[in-house]
Amino acid sequence: MSARAARRVSGPRARAGGRAPDPLAPLRRAFERHLRVTLVRRLRAPGVLGRAIRYAALSPGKRLRPLLALATCEAVGGDWRRALPAAVAVECVHAFSLVHDDLPALDDDDVRRGRPTTHRKFGEATAILAGDALLAFAFEELAQLAGEGVPAPRVVEAIVRLAYSSGGERLVGGQALDLAAEGRRVTARQVESIHANKTGALMGAAMGLGAIAGGGSIGVATRFQLAGSLLGEAFQIQDDLLNAGSTTRRLGKRAGSDAARGKATYPRAAGEAASRAAVAVRLAYVTALVRADTRRPRRLLALLGTIAGRDR
Repeated sequence: MSARAARRVSGPRARAGGRAPDPLAPLRRAFERHLRVTLVRRLRAPGVLGRAIRYAALSPGKRLRPLLALATCEAVGGDWRRALPAAVAVECVHAFSLVHDDLPALDDDDVRRGRPTTHRKFGEATAILAGDALLAFAFEELAQLAGEGVPAPRVVEAIVRLAYSSGGERLVGGQALDLAAEGRRVTARQVESIHANKTGALMGAAMGLGAIAGGGSIGVATRFQLAGSLLGEAFQIQDDLLNAGSTTRRLGKRAGSDAARGKATYPRAAGEAASRAAVAVRLAYVTALVRADTRRPRRLLALLGTIAGRDR
C-alpha cells in the first residue's frame, strides 16, 4: 500500500463513550493494512509455505516495533506514512525471530500470541522455511523506501542498519548468548548484554530506520537507535517480570517458562526491585531524548507511555 493509500485509512476515529481517540490508532490501522496487502501481493510463496508465512506475520500482536518506526519518523519531522516499508521490514524480522525462537531446538514453545506456534501449526520444516522467507522479504520491502521518496544513500544506510541489527553480532547473537546462559548463574551485566542484542537491537533499528525515513540526520538516527536499544532492554526486563508473575492466557504465551528452562533473566540475576528500577531508568532516558530531540513527539511519547504501563 502506498503512502497515498494509507492516508485514506488513517483519519481520526473517536472511541465509544466520547473518550479521546487513541493517537496511535491511525498508525496501527494503516500498518496492518499495508502489511497484509504487501504480504499477499508481493510474497507469493507456494501452498502451505505461503500460509505459514502469513500465519506467522499476521498473527495478532502489539506491533511495537513497526509503531516505533512510524512514530519516530513523525517525531523527527517526517510524514509517518513514508516509513511504512521500514515498519513492515522490522515486523518481518521480528516475526522471523519469533518463529525460530519457538522451535524445539531453541525455546521449544507451543503458544505464541494466544495461538499455536508456527511449527505446531505447520510442522518444523515449514516453520523454518517461513522464518527464512520473512527475513529475506524484510530487505526486499525495506528497499521500497525509495518509492516513498527516501534518497538512495539513505535507503542503503537503512538496509545496512537493519542487516547488522538482525545478524550474528546482534539479534541472532543475542539468541546464542541466551541459549548458552540457560541453567547457569549469570550476572545482571551478562543479562543486559543478552537483552541488548536479542531485543534491544531490533527496537533500536526500528527507531533508527524511522528517523532515516523521516529525514533526520545520521547523528539523530544513531541517537534514536541507541535509545531504542535501551527501550528494548526495558521491554525485555518487563517481559521477564511478567513471565514470572502472570498467566499463559493473559500473556498469550507460556507463563513460567523462563524459570522452567533456567533462562537468564534480570529478576533472577538482580532481584525484582532492581529490575523495576532498571526499567524506570531506561524509560526515563528514552523519554528525555524524545522530548529534547524531536519536533513532533506526541505519538512517540504516547507509545512510550503504553510500554511503561504494559501488563502483558
